[in-house]
Amino acid sequence: MRGTSICADCHREVLWTVTESGKRLAVDPEPDSEGNAAVYRDGVGTTRSRRPSDEMPLMGWERLHVPHVATCWARRAAPAPARPDTLPPGVSDLAAYRLKSRRRP
Repeated sequence: MRGTSICADCHREVLWTVTESGKRLAVDPEPDSEGNAAVYRDGVGTTRSRRPSDEMPLMGWERLHVPHVATCWARRAAPAPARPDTLPPGVSDLAAYRLKSRRRP
């Protein structure tokens, strides 16, 4: 299938699409009625995806696919590293600074 490649994490085939915002989204290559990404090929051959909604339901030329991040077993299997109780010497904790900077108007 055109536009497919192999996931670097789980080594399964993925189909690359371009979202409405211009970002790339990897989806599983086979259509799935449980998916939430409407995939279609535009007039110039680019594989595009979008999120169907009540205002823009699934069109006849689109097929539902599952985003690959939801089915990639390698990403689910690796838990996030735990934060250490104490930081090594010379390492500053920026959490309080980040919290303060978010509160600014």
